[in-house]
Amino acid sequence: MTGTKKMNVRHGIYTLTGIIYITIACTAVSLAIAQEGAGPAENAVVYKEDGRFGGWPANNGIWSWGNEIVVGFTLGYYKKNPSGGHDIDPDRPSADRYARSLDGGRTWTVEVPSYLENDTERALQDPPGRIDFTHPDCAVKLRMNKFYYSLDRCRTWNGPYRMPSFGREALLARTDYIVEGKHRLTAFVAATKGNGREGQPLCIRTVDGGKTWQLVGWIGVRPPVDMYGYAIMPSTVQLEYGDYLTMIRRGGVFESERRWWLEAFLSPDQGKSWYKLEKPFINNGGNPASMIRLKDGRIALTYGWRRPPYGIRAMISQDDGQTWSREIVLRNDGASWDLGYPRTVQRPDGKCVTVYYFHHPDQPERFIGCTIWDPGK
Repeated sequence: MTGTKKMNVRHGIYTLTGIIYITIACTAVSLAIAQEGAGPAENAVVYKEDGRFGGWPANNGIWSWGNEIVVGFTLGYYKKNPSGGHDIDPDRPSADRYARSLDGGRTWTVEVPSYLENDTERALQDPPGRIDFTHPDCAVKLRMNKFYYSLDRCRTWNGPYRMPSFGREALLARTDYIVEGKHRLTAFVAATKGNGREGQPLCIRTVDGGKTWQLVGWIGVRPPVDMYGYAIMPSTVQLEYGDYLTMIRRGGVFESERRWWLEAFLSPDQGKSWYKLEKPFINNGGNPASMIRLKDGRIALTYGWRRPPYGIRAMISQDDGQTWSREIVLRNDGASWDLGYPRTVQRPDGKCVTVYYFHHPDQPERFIGCTIWDPGK
């Protein structure tokens, strides 16, 4: 068993740990969690339609300008999967959709993105560069080996544009980025792990407005290539003094049993090196996290819970991720594990809007829902 040690990062002390220690500790962590309800919460429907499957907001992204919120999701057709997988029809097409709210998440309208023509995407292009990421209406979407950008709040999109794969078979990007200057954007993505399968996360950066991208650093140890295991789907915030804190979705095999969890990494040097933290370590059954910095400086972490009772949960940190609150149960009325992939933003009034896909007992189809909740003070 590897021991723990403390790390001073300018403004705090974080506990670092080895993978063996964390793996053993995960059972204790999950048993010790005390469930508590959030403050006043309101559930709303973003998209729901008979016979259709709405899924995976975390694969697409979310952006907000005050009470105007835009979230991406995948739209397919519902079909019961007899093997127990996702209930989406693999023989019928799926396509990107965006939902827009102008009232802080209470009502939504669905839009077809401008980069689709009859649900067929435009041809991949070389990036032009010199994108102004600081434009007040800018949104950037990263997906697999390409990126897109909009300068009018997602109403029209430029792209898709090619991205490098950084020496791996393929890039597996989802939207997670920090704007650090007019032409400087740092993104946190994943790539295949060397055998064409998921995956290992990495930090990349452009300083010329998307024309070129550089590898800054790999996040954590590469999962074993010759067996099941992955590290994917970072969700990242920048801390007070510039450090990066990211949550990674993990899967692996321990004692011949597959397990799925979330774990945290910290970079004190702008993404070049990364250190695994002891907490939070969330044994949630396999679902990505969404982590945002609240207006008062705290950090809100939301994630799907793919264990009974199925639902959506959250935690809050008041000290840049050094310690975390007890779990907040946003909802626990899911009908199966096939839900989650949340994205969260904060409204001007301080409430959070968490968007996810969901399976409710009242209907077989998956729909896009959201919870408006108060993170307190």
